[in-house]
Amino acid sequence: MKHLLISIFCMLAITVSAQTVTKTSHKKAVKTDVVTTGTLTIRKPDYICISTDGGKDQLIMEGTKFTMIMGGRQHVTDGQKNPQFATFHTVLKAVINQQDIPQGDDMTIATKGNTTTVTIVPTGKKKRQLFTSFVLTVNAKTKALRTLRMNGRGEDYSEYVFK
Repeated sequence: MKHLLISIFCMLAITVSAQTVTKTSHKKAVKTDVVTTGTLTIRKPDYICISTDGGKDQLIMEGTKFTMIMGGRQHVTDGQKNPQFATFHTVLKAVINQQDIPQGDDMTIATKGNTTTVTIVPTGKKKRQLFTSFVLTVNAKTKALRTLRMNGRGEDYSEYVFK
């Protein structure tokens, strides 16, 4: 029921922007990557819903609360419990609101040509993390999100490409 309500909320949210997204899930142990499509819904000031595979996989940011549904399993965290997601929230909120991306100790920002790449790696105590790093690429001029890659343990990752 929660998944249905979250899906409906994502679809009915008043949006500032809706884009097509392609998600590639790579697992080292599996030969073929899984590629699905879906939508990116953005509502200011800091709401994002990435929904793929007919709503079966979702990444939702509501303020500092993050809900991730992957393979039918729901993971919830927030910036207070997980500093990596606090930094992620700060960066995404700046991108959504077309502001400059603030500097931080647990991130690097590099601009080459028309692309800004932000890499977020948790610092300090590394407790069991769902992701080892986040890598976002943003159009340097328009501040539009181009890709989001969430690196897991080993060589596993999920990458979203926004069109």
